Amino acid sequence: MATPAPAQPQRLSESLAGRRLLLTGATGFVGEALLHRILDALPRTHVSVLVRPKGATSAADRVRELLAKPIFTEAVERGGGIDAVLAERVRVLVGDLDNVPALPSDLDSVVHCAGDVSFDPPVDVAFATNVVGVQRLLERVSALEGVHYVHISTAFVAGRRRGAILERSVEHSVDVAAETAWALAERVSVEAASRNPDVLGELRRKAERDHRRAGLLTAASATEERRREWVNQRLVAIGSERARSLGWTDCYTFTKALGERVVEEYAAQAPASIVRPSIIESALQIPHPGWIEGFKMAEPLILAYGRGELPEFPAAPEMVVDIVPVDHVVAATVAVLRDPPPAGHPRYFHVASGSRNPLTFHRLYDQVRGYFAAHPFHVGDRGAVALPEWRFPGAQAVERLLVASEHAHRAADYVVTRAPRGRRTLAMARSLDQQRRRLEFLRRYIELYREYAQAELRFVDDATYALSASLHPGDREAFCFDTAVIDWAHYLSEVHCPAVTEPLRRYDEVRAQRRASRTGMPPVSQERDGVVAIFDMDGTLLSSNVIETYLWMRLQDLDPAGRVGEVVRMAGRLPSLLRAERHERSGFLRAVYREYAGAELAALEAMVDAVLAAHVLTRLSPEAVRRVREHRSAGHRTVLVTGAVRPLTRPLAPLFDHIEAAELATDDRGVCTGHLLAAPLVGESRAAWLHHWASSAGVDLSRSYAYADSHSDLPLLTAVGNPVAVSPDVTLQRVAKQRRWTIVTWSSPPAASRTLLPVGASS
Repeated sequence: MATPAPAQPQRLSESLAGRRLLLTGATGFVGEALLHRILDALPRTHVSVLVRPKGATSAADRVRELLAKPIFTEAVERGGGIDAVLAERVRVLVGDLDNVPALPSDLDSVVHCAGDVSFDPPVDVAFATNVVGVQRLLERVSALEGVHYVHISTAFVAGRRRGAILERSVEHSVDVAAETAWALAERVSVEAASRNPDVLGELRRKAERDHRRAGLLTAASATEERRREWVNQRLVAIGSERARSLGWTDCYTFTKALGERVVEEYAAQAPASIVRPSIIESALQIPHPGWIEGFKMAEPLILAYGRGELPEFPAAPEMVVDIVPVDHVVAATVAVLRDPPPAGHPRYFHVASGSRNPLTFHRLYDQVRGYFAAHPFHVGDRGAVALPEWRFPGAQAVERLLVASEHAHRAADYVVTRAPRGRRTLAMARSLDQQRRRLEFLRRYIELYREYAQAELRFVDDATYALSASLHPGDREAFCFDTAVIDWAHYLSEVHCPAVTEPLRRYDEVRAQRRASRTGMPPVSQERDGVVAIFDMDGTLLSSNVIETYLWMRLQDLDPAGRVGEVVRMAGRLPSLLRAERHERSGFLRAVYREYAGAELAALEAMVDAVLAAHVLTRLSPEAVRRVREHRSAGHRTVLVTGAVRPLTRPLAPLFDHIEAAELATDDRGVCTGHLLAAPLVGESRAAWLHHWASSAGVDLSRSYAYADSHSDLPLLTAVGNPVAVSPDVTLQRVAKQRRWTIVTWSSPPAASRTLLPVGASS
């Protein structure tokens, strides 16, 4: 008698029919893909999602926005629309891991996808999410009976081990409670340390060195910003060092391993499974080939290589980079839900490729290089990006190259920030800024990935393979998670690289179109009421500086020999004046204006009107005059704010409704004393004057404009809604680019004669 054939296992859609599960992290990469798979392929499975409000968007609205994404279109249409899906299959629970609400009593399973997935989080943040968050969730799950808890972890909880890693509990003796208490208390400790006089003093001195010209409050604000950065960086460093001291690569894998310990405590009394993916990347097939949300682990490196910005990488060519598509992780998770293990016997599943279908770094490099050779990025008119050729020289050689590049950049940046202003200087500064961003990227990612690039790990996936083999034959294809089927050449060249580069290519096209269509500055607003346009003078409206303008007037009264002597005398004073200008702008102006002692104010005004007016007007930038007139035509009030003495502003009076300038003090005979009537408007005092004047003049600064060229004008530019950096110095250019302000170059026509002196900072 023939032996009957074994019964076919049920399809997953049948096994999970009627099941009710809770999903955390539904708005994240894996959680979103899992929710899509449930709604699309498990029509009789119901799911609750734990989602927190975000800003003014409620949890329910966030889920609506999620279901409106293209990947959910078919499932939502089959379900009768978003409202019907929410009414019949998806239940929204409001909360997060900090505040887990009471869970529905009808749950069969919980899949925990939420967590902090950054490799270098502050230590308290990592513990709060990956350890305490798991504890709080499981406290709620424990209140229910027999719920199968499925925990999405990472294969790299193995830490800095070598060789084969089995699908079982990670061996370690770390006291989870003690480490958690320590980590959560570290922020208080580091915050206190950041207020230590030595730390604050160093941060303040650096901030004042960079921002003193803009004002001490600007420097104080920068000091506090740097203190917060110091706290964050310190907490990151503490977490990383503690993790490595205990045998993990970073704080992420450390806290995920401790989170597993929390799960194992729950598993002693209830069914629990732990899914450990390796490096999760774009989908192989589902929802569609190449589907990915955000940047994961490999994307920044792939894009940087394609941009020609990753000259080497600290990996051995034969080392395995363990990548798995996100749809394999999701399919494995669905299969894990089918059979809850008995209490006291948690199950572990590695979803990884390195054991049975290894991808080496050299093969990854060859595929990525081949893709970009065939589909290069382009840099403007310079054509295709030149691709670096990796030689895999080893981690130490890569580190030496990076350190040498960092030293060279710091030296070049020191020179450029102190060089006379000009187009070439600004172009060099822009180039150095690009190099700095590239070096910072390299430093960050080489530090993050160094351990992974050198990890000699092989994640054994026997349990995962057995689970795959146990599925119905139709599900082995529909819910495929056997990584042996992945053709790496196809996946990398035809699926993953096109998917991760497409958004950047689209952005490059938009940026190129914007550059091609850009004809100059954006037009001024046609709103009239309450709008004012504030202009700086020297360096903005015209190419001059206070030393040069002093000489314009002073030399008119001297014979040729006297003129030569005065120029020589001022040239001798120039180094000390420029040092004073870098230290304190108002002191520098006072020092220059003392040179007016003994001059008659009326004579200075007459000289400007009769002799210098034409010269001043020839130095005006045509673009600047055009912009002033545009504002006046729009009905805006125009204001000139300058540290120059008032006589020199007389030729510009027809352009402005109000002029605020330095006032020379005189005695009762009208002779200049060498002093000013009031402190010159520089740095923060300009912004203070503007706020006071605007409040009394009915001006809406949020709709107003300001034009200036110097970093010392940063407070003035910050005070308005439409700041414009005009031919900026290096520091202001960097701030303007960071804040996405308009940057323009206004050129003055060549003057018939110029004083042959180095150009100082503008007013």
